[in-house]
Amino acid sequence: MWLLNSSIGRKVVMSVTGIALILFLTFHGIMNVVALFSGKAYNMICELLGTNWYALLGTLALAALAVVHIVYAFILTAQNRRARGSSRYAVSDRPGKVEWASQNMLVLGLIIVLGLLLHLFNFWYNMMFAELVGAEGLAHSPVDGFAWIKETFSCPVFVVLYVIWLAAIWFHLSHGFWSAIQTLGWNGKTWFKRWKAIGITYVSLLMAMFLAVVLAFAFKCAPSLCAEKCCKANTECLMQQDNCCKGDQACKCVECKCDPCECAAKQGCQCEECKCDPCECAAKQGCQCEECKCNPCECKEKKTV
Repeated sequence: MWLLNSSIGRKVVMSVTGIALILFLTFHGIMNVVALFSGKAYNMICELLGTNWYALLGTLALAALAVVHIVYAFILTAQNRRARGSSRYAVSDRPGKVEWASQNMLVLGLIIVLGLLLHLFNFWYNMMFAELVGAEGLAHSPVDGFAWIKETFSCPVFVVLYVIWLAAIWFHLSHGFWSAIQTLGWNGKTWFKRWKAIGITYVSLLMAMFLAVVLAFAFKCAPSLCAEKCCKANTECLMQQDNCCKGDQACKCVECKCDPCECAAKQGCQCEECKCDPCECAAKQGCQCEECKCNPCECKEKKTV
C-alpha cells in the first residue's frame, strides 16, 4: 500500500518498471540486430518466441510493466505539476537549469505510446496475435518476422515515423535512466555525473541498434538482404550454391540448402524459399513455386536457363 499511496513509493515503482523496460529493450535490440545478418536466424528466434507458454507469460508481464509505468507517469506528472511545476522526479543534486527532456517527459511519453501502438500493429498483431487466433490471408507467415521487417521498412512513411519514435525514446530514456538511479538512492556527488554519462552512452548505443535496423532495411543495405538475393539467383538455375552471387564475391548464399534446379537428383534436400518442395516437384506436375523465378516443377527437364 505504501508503494501505491506515497509519493516516494510511486517514484520507486516508476524507477523499477522503467529499468525493467530498458532491460527488455536491450534484449529486443540485440534480437533485431540478428536480422541485419541472417533472416533465417532471426526467424528461428521469432519461432522460439512465438505462442509458447513462456513467450505468452513474458508478453503479459511486459504489458503489465508498461501499463503500470504509464499510469504512474500520469499520476506523478499531475502530482508534481501541482506541487512544483513540470518536474517529474525528486532529484536533489540536479543542476539549476532543468533539462528539456525533464520538462517534456509527458509529451515524450505520449509520442512513445503512439509509436508503441504502431509497432504492435505492424509486428505483434501480424505475428504473435495472428498465430494465436490462426489468422489466414496475411501477406506473410506469422513466424516470418524477417519478411515483416522488410515489408514495414520498405514504406517511407513508416521509416520516418519509426525514426521520430526512436528519437523520442532516446530523449525519454536519457533523462529517465539517471533519474531512476537517483530515485533508488544509488547516487552521490561523485557518481551523479558518472551515472548521467553512463545512462546517455548506454541509451545512445541501444537506440543506435534499433535505428541501424530501420535504416538498413529502408535503404536495402542490410547484409541479410544480400544473402537473400543470392538464394533467389540460385533458384534461377544460373549457378551452383558455392558461386551463387555472380559478380559479387563478398556475398555468400547461406539460406538455400540445395539448388532447386538440380533437386530431382538430390532427394531429401529442402529449399526454404519455395512454398512447394522442389525436391519432390518432378512427381507433382502442375504445382507452382511463387518464390522461384523458374518453375521448380519443371526442373527435372530444365537443368540450365
